[in-house]
Amino acid sequence: MSKIRLSDGIVKDDVLVIGLASNPKGGVAIEAGDLSIDSKALLALLSDMGATGKVDEIVKIPSSFVRVLVFTGLGAKSSAYSHETLRRAAGAASRALDGTKSATFALPTPNQESLAAVAEGAALGAYAFTEFRGTSKSEQKAPLSHITVHSALASKKDSKDVAERAEVIAQYTHLVRDLINTPPSHLTPDSFTKKVSAAVKSAGGAKARLKVTIWDEKQLKSQGFGGIIGVGQGSANPPRLMHISYTPLKPKKSYAFVGKGITFDTGGLALKPAQGMEAMKSDMSGAAAVCAAVLAIATLKLPIAIDAWAPLAENMVSDNATRPSDIITIFGGKTVEVLNPDAEGRLVLADALMKAQKVNPKLDGIIDVATLTGAQVVALGTRTSAAMTNNESFREEFLKASALSGEAFWPMPLPEELRASLDSPVADIANIGDRMGGMLVAGLFLKEFIDSQLPWLHLDIAGPAFNDAKAHGYTPVGGTGVAMRSLLLLAEQASVR
Repeated sequence: MSKIRLSDGIVKDDVLVIGLASNPKGGVAIEAGDLSIDSKALLALLSDMGATGKVDEIVKIPSSFVRVLVFTGLGAKSSAYSHETLRRAAGAASRALDGTKSATFALPTPNQESLAAVAEGAALGAYAFTEFRGTSKSEQKAPLSHITVHSALASKKDSKDVAERAEVIAQYTHLVRDLINTPPSHLTPDSFTKKVSAAVKSAGGAKARLKVTIWDEKQLKSQGFGGIIGVGQGSANPPRLMHISYTPLKPKKSYAFVGKGITFDTGGLALKPAQGMEAMKSDMSGAAAVCAAVLAIATLKLPIAIDAWAPLAENMVSDNATRPSDIITIFGGKTVEVLNPDAEGRLVLADALMKAQKVNPKLDGIIDVATLTGAQVVALGTRTSAAMTNNESFREEFLKASALSGEAFWPMPLPEELRASLDSPVADIANIGDRMGGMLVAGLFLKEFIDSQLPWLHLDIAGPAFNDAKAHGYTPVGGTGVAMRSLLLLAEQASVR
């Protein structure tokens, strides 16, 4: 993990990152924040090189006062760049500096929010996953390990906290990415709990007011978790339910975060096509996000109580797998006709949502996070997640938090007329309904397991959780870590109200 420091003094690193913007009247403009740069000769050179200042553009040139100048695209020139623009520009530069030990970032930081964005972006972009490389591991360049953010705000009150917070955000976003990128042969429901338990211990464990409880397959079956058992019974790797609680001394609010944890999804007896199935190792992204979020919240010692729940199962094909038309009983007693074994995420979530409400009946809100439907990708693409709710004010709180985090979420409805399509002639509810509006139907299914008086938010992150296209900004190929930062920001905002 990269270390971050702030400075308003002389640049000591051999590599200096500065911004480059597209000028509306043509050409480019250098944006070096509070650092004085003799730009005339540089602008001529950049023009000769065809630099545009477009987002994600990186231009490297030698310099007389540092070894390498790295220009990172900011897009159109502005008097006030958005925090996400700065975050992405810093991240793109950081990704381009693999193999470099240290670099200074001089981008516009007129306030502490923009300072935080630059620090976060640089740290988020400094990521690599090399655990499973063998003979090619030595060829991989290590990510940037030391980041200096140059700003006149460096010596201001609370600026040190900005750097420390950025390190925490990067640390736990990287944890989510590592879990997603781990192959399913090494990330089973059981090994997931072991890896996350180790992260809890590293975060301070009981001293940090963290507690872990894990249910194995025998306990799940005896206690009536029919969704988790039904999905996981076809696999040689038995299911688990993981609960991480963080209980500060005087909590201002109490939330439950529930994350879908399908460590691999073949579709079960509704077998998925082979093309693209390799990305189904990411079907536990929601579970990884909520577990990492509670650790980040505990590390920052926020006065918000959190129960994180990770229902974990592997959806496999075998003679013991759940069949289409089987009926299972969710924790709490509601029966579900499983018309499609590939609509499995909502089944494990239903169990965990019910359990979370029973454990803490005085929650201020409950949020589930899931790579739930392909329909989400059709509707919103691969960079925008969906947010559905039974409480508009709760969703607005979250959307404000997600906007600050830089993660894109879009409000989606839960039309009551679609609920009838989930009716079953033989059970309380079916696990699928109308194909059209499938993302919304899945949300309506989950809504059936929520107390109507409890503010609830359903986040479908199916597209944004895993990037199988080109890297961009601070986002690498593979697991992205989406939702972790928004959950953290929600808790931060709640702690100051």
